[in-house]
Amino acid sequence: MFGRIGLLSFGGPAAQIALIHRELVEERRWLDEPAFLRALSFCMFLPGPEATQLAAYAGWRRAGIGGALIGGGLFILPGAAVVLALAALYIEYRSLPLVDAAFWGLRAAVVAIVAEALLRLSRRALTGGRERIIAGAALAALMVAGIPFWLVVIMAAVAGVVFLPPAPATDEVPAAQGHARRSLGILMIGAAIWILPVGLVALSGSEFLTTLGLYFSRLALVTFGGAYTVLAAMVQTIANSLGWITTAQMIDALALAETTPGPLILVTEFAAYLAGHAQGGPAMALTAAALTLWVTFVPSLVWIIAFAPHIERLASLPRLSAALAGISAAAVGVIASLGLWFAAQVIFTRPNGLRLGPFALPDLASVDLPAVALVVIAAILLLRLHWPLALVLALSALTGILYFVMSGTVP
Repeated sequence: MFGRIGLLSFGGPAAQIALIHRELVEERRWLDEPAFLRALSFCMFLPGPEATQLAAYAGWRRAGIGGALIGGGLFILPGAAVVLALAALYIEYRSLPLVDAAFWGLRAAVVAIVAEALLRLSRRALTGGRERIIAGAALAALMVAGIPFWLVVIMAAVAGVVFLPPAPATDEVPAAQGHARRSLGILMIGAAIWILPVGLVALSGSEFLTTLGLYFSRLALVTFGGAYTVLAAMVQTIANSLGWITTAQMIDALALAETTPGPLILVTEFAAYLAGHAQGGPAMALTAAALTLWVTFVPSLVWIIAFAPHIERLASLPRLSAALAGISAAAVGVIASLGLWFAAQVIFTRPNGLRLGPFALPDLASVDLPAVALVVIAAILLLRLHWPLALVLALSALTGILYFVMSGTVP
């Protein structure tokens, strides 16, 4: 059953959560509605993809630790296999003119996709003036001050606790279903298992794999707000600072990840594969992708296994909701920074030599009018006409190919 959910989990977190709800609440009745909502609320508190964690929690409710591993693992593995295959094909065929033209079209669609995600999150997260201030501060912190993503997340959580009203306290706080000592033991064992591969590659002497493992391990601890916020951090670090891949490749990675089942954060696997291939060929690419998958997803499963007995109680803590509200507001600013940067890369063809924080500013005279037109069309199809995402991506890629055929040049 979880394997079927993993194979059908297209369309991002909202569609995936709806699929899990239909399978586990409406059809199989493994969870009732209140338990599902409490579990979903708590998974949103945790770093990592909430749909994956929700599947793991449902598995834990059914069969304990083994059920959590099956539920979460089968939600991840089908998409991971597809992303790995797409990354290998991307390396092999990316230089072909027709493929390059198709990705030009896909990049324009990605700008519209990020804009849609920004609007969707804004409606939910920016409920008042204080939330808007936090979002604006996060945008300025990333794009002007160049503050690291993980620090922005921590500052947003603190701002939420200090400045935002807590959720109303419940009259009756549910009792925990397990002992805190047992949960602490699971966390310690899980942390050791999680970080073991990074220690092994460090002992092997591979500086690239060690840096990559440590970076994605840190990122896994602050992946609040969905994959789009993670992408902003990745652009800032592995594209701009470390130079492992280009921003254009990051946009391509997101476009392909949008077409696969499983959590969108699998984009990290794609980026790691490309970075590894550039550093040492196919073997290094496979190792980098596997290491990134491990350090990205193992924490999500450990959180669920450790905290599942306490979810009913923890989800009722008012200040926890205030911290999450602060992080969600900051995520709007983070995704806005990603959207602005992606848009600049797509609709302008060269930089002007100046920088804003960690980002190079575009030359306004180099505007690519066909790219602007395609971004606008994709935005209308997604935001106004609500066309299916897969159809918009396919049409954008086809438009890029037709543009190449008619003009005789790669856009």
